[in-house]
Amino acid sequence: MSDSTLAASRGGLDGGAGRRALPGFDRARLPTDVTPLDPAVLDALAAELTARCGADTVRRDEASRRSASADWAHMSPVLTPLLPGGVADLVVRPADAGGIAAAVGAAHRHRVPVTVRGQGTGNYGQGIPLHGGLVLDTSAAHRILTVEDGWLTAEAGASFVLMEKAAAATGQELAILPSTVGSTIGGFIAGGSGGTGSIANGAIWDGYLRSLLVVPCTDDATPVAVPYPENTVHAHGFGVCGVLATATVALRPARRWTGLFTSFPTLSGAVAAGEELFELTPTPRLLSLDEAGIVATYRPLDDALPVDRVSLRGIVTEDSVDAATDVIRRHGGRVDAVRPKGPAHIASLSYNHTTYRVRKLRPELTHLQCMGPGLTRRRDEVAALAPESLIHLEGFRTDHGRDWVSMLFLRYDGPDDLYARMERLADIEVHVDDPHTWELHHGRLDAVRAAAARFDPDGLLNPGKLPPPRP
Repeated sequence: MSDSTLAASRGGLDGGAGRRALPGFDRARLPTDVTPLDPAVLDALAAELTARCGADTVRRDEASRRSASADWAHMSPVLTPLLPGGVADLVVRPADAGGIAAAVGAAHRHRVPVTVRGQGTGNYGQGIPLHGGLVLDTSAAHRILTVEDGWLTAEAGASFVLMEKAAAATGQELAILPSTVGSTIGGFIAGGSGGTGSIANGAIWDGYLRSLLVVPCTDDATPVAVPYPENTVHAHGFGVCGVLATATVALRPARRWTGLFTSFPTLSGAVAAGEELFELTPTPRLLSLDEAGIVATYRPLDDALPVDRVSLRGIVTEDSVDAATDVIRRHGGRVDAVRPKGPAHIASLSYNHTTYRVRKLRPELTHLQCMGPGLTRRRDEVAALAPESLIHLEGFRTDHGRDWVSMLFLRYDGPDDLYARMERLADIEVHVDDPHTWELHHGRLDAVRAAAARFDPDGLLNPGKLPPPRP
């Protein structure tokens, strides 16, 4: 999942009742004959970036360009034969939000495409510069600017480690943070959707974004403050409609969390317990569930994660452990461990980290991101359609209340077979949000196109990621 792409949009998983699986992106739109940029133009851009951002921020060597041009597309067997399909001509790593704006303005003056990136984790081709040009790495612009009651403002390259530490110093915590805590806030907003905290607070477009400072791709590149809810169009927008310079995101009062590791003999018992724990007070910060075959891929082995049982893990408050234990036992489960330092480990077994761990030991499998009652209520039918399938579940607050979102792992026998299975899964109430695409494909594309027209009138931002309107 890129926590990034799990529950990718209201028009994706959240609106999935009765929705047919998407048929995959149009591979004919993969650029195969990109015209190389004029070396003189690149030289001029490099000179301007050096003057405006500093010589130490600009890279043109092959190692730097290739490193900045990669994301997690290699985790997809659909994309691996096709990508990486582009390499940056230049990389710039501005030191602050002002440098981000200066770099965008310079690129526009020279008409050079711009792909903006954070750490590149969890994305599947969305961070690859398909048309070359400039990769703008925001990770050096990492200052925490303000911490208020309920809100934190940081530059786009600030990591969640830094932000959580700054929030904790004021008795607060981030409302939502991804499973990769080294991720940057700008990268998470542009490429993500939810994570730890989403069972209580929903996705990043559900009140998480108070304000974004967005840099338009124009000559003057004057940043524009975009408030909520207008700024939700930039959430999970792959940077095609403006470059994020700073973000103000929601905080919550800090709680004393602990890690609860439990296990069950059956999937049904674990699911029932998890759904009751959705309503635990206070709401858990994270609830993850794995079938035994997934648990067996977790290394190193851990007594709190028995490989022959269904695992249900929660980040719960210390005061709610007894109530949670009662729920677990009533549904036939047992508590294997309660670890005050367990939340970080539990978070590392969530969202797209699961994909990485499973495919490391089971490379013949691939994954689909799903919702729908068929995942848990019609498991036998899912197994009949995909005999070697394994299910990972995350608790998530959707527009319809708290529910499970899922990673479904299944054998990969080629893209045609995979997309045929997506269609058949829809018939048994399993609704797929296709992760094997570099294109935006959610239900808000008209709004994204309108924002792109405003913030990127010449179409230089991350070209190839926003598909044209359907005829």
